[in-house]
Amino acid sequence: MFTNNLMNLAAGAMALFFAAGALAQQAPQVPQALQAPANEELVVQVHAKGDQIYSCKVDGPKPGWTLKAPEAQLFAEDGKAFGKHFAGPSWEASDGSRVVGKAAANVPSPDADSIPWLLVKVVSRAGEGVLAKVSSIQRINTKGGKAPASGCDAAHAGQDVRVAYSADYLFFAPK
Repeated sequence: MFTNNLMNLAAGAMALFFAAGALAQQAPQVPQALQAPANEELVVQVHAKGDQIYSCKVDGPKPGWTLKAPEAQLFAEDGKAFGKHFAGPSWEASDGSRVVGKAAANVPSPDADSIPWLLVKVVSRAGEGVLAKVSSIQRINTKGGKAPASGCDAAHAGQDVRVAYSADYLFFAPK
């Protein structure tokens, strides 16, 4: 009986080991171009849900949708409200700390219907909270948010369209 229980326990442990390995393989890897500098460490990770707002521009020979601003709510890993993401691009935590960034690198999302993954360098910051020392931000695991492929023409000049998206933002600060 003891031997059977031990064998069942071992078989269960092996099944968990292989299941964990399968899950780890499904987790997206961040491409080298988006790696935070080696002297930085992850300080907080949040999930964003909101919209990418595009404006129809007809300047020049070919009209097209241009990113106007993101507008998203940020949630901590426990699902509680963390803050917001808006034009700048800016991220503001509920504690009042805020950073503004500039895209430094991007790679296509593994999901062809989604906005690219980004590495953002912080260009300014305010406040004394959780984002106060952040110097780099990764946007990964994007879903949706791409500009429409059509619909921007002279008749729609200046009109805005909101496209739902979600993403994970990882904030890094010097070690």
